[in-house]
Amino acid sequence: MGLEIERKFLIDGDFKKEVFKSFHITQGYLCRVPGKSVRIRIRDNEAFITIKGKASESGLTRFEWEMPIPVNDAEELLALREGALIDKTRHLVKVGGHVFEVDEFHGDNEGLLIAEVELGSESEAFERPSWLGEEVTGDRRYYNSTLTRRPFKDWK
Repeated sequence: MGLEIERKFLIDGDFKKEVFKSFHITQGYLCRVPGKSVRIRIRDNEAFITIKGKASESGLTRFEWEMPIPVNDAEELLALREGALIDKTRHLVKVGGHVFEVDEFHGDNEGLLIAEVELGSESEAFERPSWLGEEVTGDRRYYNSTLTRRPFKDWK
């Protein structure tokens, strides 16, 4: 069991020329209640079940537990999900000593680009690339679990 410490940002510029790896992700939620969620994710040919806890007041830190599961089990579990599926491409970009995960959303969340950087502590410094935009850490509208209920296409 562990803690996830991450900051989230919108994208404001071209990051794609810096991408060193990309993969497709499909995910859904079996449980989404205030303070916790249970997520099923298929990333290319791997699958995982993840339990996340309530975020800290700053929105940077929360409990996270993840285990690999067989892809066919993940597909069956996704049929039991609450809400829509998340469909996205995750791009990895190395900036300084960190790797940013840039999610390019598809389907009902088309047009949304979010970058996340995982940190060792809430106060850890990191290099800010030129394409990093507004910080949205702790803004629940940008949580994947929220996007399954209120997709980006409905925001306008």
